[in-house]
Amino acid sequence: MKKIKEVIVVEGKDDTKQIAKAVNADTFETNGSALSSSDLKQLSELQKTRGLIVFTDPDFNGERLRKMISQAVPGVKHAFIRRDQGVPDEAHGSLGVEHANPAVIKAALEHVYTQETEPEVAITPAMMRQAGLVGGNNARTRRERLGQLLGIGYGNAKQMSKRLNMFRVSAQRFETAIEKINQEEKRDEQ
Repeated sequence: MKKIKEVIVVEGKDDTKQIAKAVNADTFETNGSALSSSDLKQLSELQKTRGLIVFTDPDFNGERLRKMISQAVPGVKHAFIRRDQGVPDEAHGSLGVEHANPAVIKAALEHVYTQETEPEVAITPAMMRQAGLVGGNNARTRRERLGQLLGIGYGNAKQMSKRLNMFRVSAQRFETAIEKINQEEKRDEQ
């Protein structure tokens, strides 16, 4: 089993159990969507000594935690799963890492993104509009698919633009993903 040197930040015990099925790693459990100042100090210290990988649920609270940690602790890495990869087996469960298959978790941890503190703008608002990611009838679906293809999660138009640049997605990689989305849409129309 692969050993991860960084500490993986998760939301709870069930996430830790599921990650243990996929890799050998230490986790830091936030125990929900609240982070105290002492939690943030601990995370900052862990980032200096071991490095952090933020691996929160693909939902509102998970994104909120990801943002809080990113702002408080610069340079953390991020791992993402798609919403459909974190769906519970039972109808009453909530979306989360604890429901992801170990192979999905492994793949997400092999494709982590490092957040840069000074984002370099490679993807412009004009590129986003031209790619049909802003304001169109299926803009939301296209952004969702783009997030899946690039492994950076979902965001509204403003968030997606920030995220693309924060994770230094190159214009070429962006255009390749958009071309794939266009091909998929054409195929679906036939």
